[in-house]
Amino acid sequence: MATILAAQCTDKRVNLVTPALFARYPTPAALAGAAQGEVETLIHSTGFFRAKAKNVIAMAKVLVAEHGGSVPASMDALVALPGVARKTANVVLGTAFGQNCGVVVDTHVLRLTRLLGLSQGTTPERVERDLMALIPQRQWTLFAHRLIHHGRTVCIARRPRCSACTLATLCPSAHSCA
Repeated sequence: MATILAAQCTDKRVNLVTPALFARYPTPAALAGAAQGEVETLIHSTGFFRAKAKNVIAMAKVLVAEHGGSVPASMDALVALPGVARKTANVVLGTAFGQNCGVVVDTHVLRLTRLLGLSQGTTPERVERDLMALIPQRQWTLFAHRLIHHGRTVCIARRPRCSACTLATLCPSAHSCA
């Protein structure tokens, strides 16, 4: 659920919202019976709160009806859930289930793969395919987490810190940093 809420939102914001949400709805069954307006109020600050509330409630209903209230551990079952696309499924499979089924491609990975010359793809699907061809499968989840962390802390979009970057000597874009 937190991964769905993270769309177009910072993890920091999601981490502020989820404790109250999980306290109010501790199980998928509880969330499946929630009033959309109440969920919207709890997640309002994450943005796109109406669509997200609709999706998390619908997701909870499917989890209860089709998966016994548990999160499924397969790509096909995950992407069939409302509000879940390949990126979210990759996060859940890699992080929660230890399955390297694909590479998480978020905004940081999309940006950094171009800067580092790892992919010239402009879509998450293309970048994921390129990275899957370059990175050993056993490292897909960890690689994405590391690249995301690097994008948040060092290679920040509006103010990259190239002078502090351990990848600067390998990065074709490092010379453009001020």
